[in-house]
Amino acid sequence: MYQALVNATATHEVTVSDSGVMVDGRQLSWDLARISDRHYHFIHESKSYSLELVSEDPSTKTFVFKLDGAHYVVRLRDKFDLLMDKLGLNGTAAGKVNNVKAPMPGLIIELRVVEGQSVRAGDPLLILEAMKMENIIKAPADSIIKLVKIKKGDSVEKNQVLIEF
Repeated sequence: MYQALVNATATHEVTVSDSGVMVDGRQLSWDLARISDRHYHFIHESKSYSLELVSEDPSTKTFVFKLDGAHYVVRLRDKFDLLMDKLGLNGTAAGKVNNVKAPMPGLIIELRVVEGQSVRAGDPLLILEAMKMENIIKAPADSIIKLVKIKKGDSVEKNQVLIEF
């Protein structure tokens, strides 16, 4: 049994067995054909659909699908994830990064993001010069920049909050 959260708004119970797939207690009847590595075609209730797996993150069990041009983000949670939630041991809040701090004192020589900008994990946010070396500070996770607390030319101290997500 899985719980599927679609676009962070709709939750569905999914059960997979030898007899097929059930969603919210209803048996799915579909004809699914694989077109290529990430592209599928399926027929459900006499309607034809084109499906593409855009991206996947196995560590968070999150998948992005494109279904007839519309994007859907699906996060799966299995029985173990649900049990951990029930016990209050999911740890997702503890692992969320809310800001980027200066790893050392230095000078901001370049700022590559603005408030409201979407960034992916590993994208460069700014360049911090410290001890005559340029250090590229990168995004720790996929996020949206909420607040930029510094500007080019600012001197910063170690652990000073530079950017908030």
